[in-house]
Amino acid sequence: MKPFRICAICAMLAAGAYMAVPGATAAGKGDAAKGKETFDGNCAVCHNADSDEKKMGPGLKGLFKKDKLTNGKKPTEANIREKIDGGGNGMPAYKDILSDQEKDDVVAYLKTL
Repeated sequence: MKPFRICAICAMLAAGAYMAVPGATAAGKGDAAKGKETFDGNCAVCHNADSDEKKMGPGLKGLFKKDKLTNGKKPTEANIREKIDGGGNGMPAYKDILSDQEKDDVVAYLKTL
């Protein structure tokens, strides 16, 4: 086999493996600065970003460093997105309110807290 064909085959296999990973294209796409703006306009009414003290909802400082969320799940990007999308316990569902990019941005911002 010629070197060019080997490289081309390897590139196709690598691209296929990358695309097979759930969420691979969305991971790491958030902008924390934009996420802060979205958070301030939508979430800050009920959540503190600068402390873990409860407002109406739990304080979110150090969210990704906690052992578990209030629902008992581990604080992963997927679980936090699920909570943002579905809401619950007085929190509205943001699935149809925020765009996927806005949610990526909020998650990126929450990682900075």
